[in-house]
Amino acid sequence: MNKIALFVDVQNLYYTVRQAHGCHFDYSALWAEVAARGEIVEAFAYAIERGDARQQQFQQILRRLGFTVKLKPYIQRADGSAKGDWDVGITLDVMEAAANVDEVVLGSGDGDFDLLLERIRQRHGTRSTVYGVPGLTAQSLLRAADDYRPVEGNLLLR
Repeated sequence: MNKIALFVDVQNLYYTVRQAHGCHFDYSALWAEVAARGEIVEAFAYAIERGDARQQQFQQILRRLGFTVKLKPYIQRADGSAKGDWDVGITLDVMEAAANVDEVVLGSGDGDFDLLLERIRQRHGTRSTVYGVPGLTAQSLLRAADDYRPVEGNLLLR
């Protein structure tokens, strides 16, 4: 059976789905779709912690689905800008998992992950599938992935 590691950049999916479709991403539909292709041996959802009750309820839903939820504090800088980026954490976890799975599934349209997907293919022969919003997923990421699944249709909560 195909062993799969699933990694979801919650902030990226939240903002790109909202921008393109005006709704939310359906994590349950994602889980079902990925599980139909193999055994999900590990799954991580990366989010920013703001202490909001609705956000904590959402995180519990992710945990019930089977995700390990990783949180970073939301940091507001003095100049008004914000920091809350999981790129390095996601990269480290993907690199570690890639040696033990057949496929890495990444929910993100962030082009910063293109080199990561190329590297896991070169080092471990690990295939990659990207779930991203059409028109808001970096072309470099699309080129680096073995497969692309557009976030639309049944992957949206309307």
